[in-house]
Amino acid sequence: MRIKKKTKKAVAKRIKANAAGKLFRMRARYQHKRVKKRPQYKRQARRPVEVKGADRKRLLKVLNV
Repeated sequence: MRIKKKTKKAVAKRIKANAAGKLFRMRARYQHKRVKKRPQYKRQARRPVEVKGADRKRLLKVLNV
């Protein structure tokens, strides 16, 4: 009998995949002390960022995708 791989739930909550299979994450340092940050940065931080390179390979392994 083969043991099923488990998805790391902490990562699954933070990383989302789109229909094309690209992984997206939210930017860091956005939620904390927003009053001091420039409006331009706060606008940009709302959009998700694509995960690329070695991080993408590592996350695909953890998410069992």
